[in-house]
Parts: sequence; structure tokens; C-alpha cells
Amino acid sequence: MVREAANAESGLDFVHKLGIAQKETSETQYWLELLHVSEYLTESEFQSIYADTEEIMKLLRSSILTKKKKMAAQAGAVILLTLSTLLLL
Repeated sequence: MVREAANAESGLDFVHKLGIAQKETSETQYWLELLHVSEYLTESEFQSIYADTEEIMKLLRSSILTKKKKMAAQAGAVILLTLSTLLLL
């Protein structure tokens, strides 16, 4: 989806890079709105392109939330493993 995120060094780096992509998409939406208001884009062009950016935002948000949930689950598993190891000592 986001080429730079595919090469992330960690889960946190992946989430960070997708967050940047979210900000860039939001900025793209802003510029599309300006192009529409200035009548550089027709209504149908604007609606089509803007709908694409909204879909991209949904994908990015979903990817970020999914990764955060997986990271939280992994962190919970590590904590449980550490606690059980300490109890055995």
C-alpha cells in the first residue's frame, strides 16, 4: 500500500509511516477542495478523485488500527511469558 511502510524497521515505524501517509492524503484532499472551488476541476472530476482519497484514508486508518491491535496483543503475550518465567524462578 505505502511503499515506504513496506520497508519499515519495526511495527512502530510501520505505524508512523502510515500516519505520515494519512497526513499526506489529508493534504491532498485540501488541494483537491481548492482546485474544485477555483473551478479547475469539474464537479464530477472532484467527486471521483475525492472519493478515491476517502477510500485511501479508510484503508490507512484500518491498517494502522490493525497493526496497533496486533502489537498490543504481542506485548501482552511477552508480558505474560515474562511473568510466568519469573514465577518459575
